[in-house]
Amino acid sequence: MDITFKDVSYIYQANSPFSHKALEDLSFHIPSGTFVAVIGHTGSGKSTLIQHLNGLLTPTIGEVQIGDYFINADKKPENLKELRSRVGVVFQYPEHQLFDETVAKDIAFGPKNFGVSEQEIESRIEEIIPAVGLDKQLLERSPFDLSGGQMRRVAIAGVLAIKPEVLVLDEPTAGLDPRGQREMMDMFYRLHKERKLTTILVTHSMEDAVRYADHVIIMNKGTKYMEGTPEEVFIQRDALNKVQLDVPEVIQFINSFEERFHIKIPFKRQSVQELAIQIQQVLKGAESSE
Repeated sequence: MDITFKDVSYIYQANSPFSHKALEDLSFHIPSGTFVAVIGHTGSGKSTLIQHLNGLLTPTIGEVQIGDYFINADKKPENLKELRSRVGVVFQYPEHQLFDETVAKDIAFGPKNFGVSEQEIESRIEEIIPAVGLDKQLLERSPFDLSGGQMRRVAIAGVLAIKPEVLVLDEPTAGLDPRGQREMMDMFYRLHKERKLTTILVTHSMEDAVRYADHVIIMNKGTKYMEGTPEEVFIQRDALNKVQLDVPEVIQFINSFEERFHIKIPFKRQSVQELAIQIQQVLKGAESSE
């Protein structure tokens, strides 16, 4: 599903002494099937932005279009429930939202609420459990008897069970160790590709953005500060530093290498391993030409 924000502003407690403009004149377009990273410090408007994607918030000014659904200042779409069945949101610490007696019942809650048949729900659970790295033997256990990582995967399975076309990830790896973070993000990226999802990742991790995203939106004080591909955005060190953001480590390393050896290596979203091989080849070539 395509997503378009057109001149969107949002004011909390509008027309009161406590009013606060969280978004201001925000416009962008996300083509269907894109993996987008939304980056910015606390207070930049990231969370307010994603709450517009399924109608939790309505623009104070402007319009949001998600596929064929329109949300504007005048009214939410009449088929809001249908929209929410197509936009799945994984909030920070989603395991805190678990509540049912068994893993199976918790995963089934979302699709059941949207009117999916019992037979179809069972089929979806069968498909989703291995996709999120869980064992089917856990289905009849209480989710509260599982490890923290397993609980998070159960909560994610519940979101995926509604079969969304848009997947919104709000700091989904918060609280995980580095290995758990990588496994979780690799899982989301695999699902993104397999299901042809439009994925919006809200993150503080520049490394995740450069590794997984096709497109990057940098937020600052409720406005869109920068936008483009990772290759376009992350090479702009001075512009990022102005909003207290660092370039990803891989680009920092490329910059340090260029300053020391005076050899330019283009940034093409290489992994650290690929970059190491490339540098080795460059240095060997430099030695052989001497």
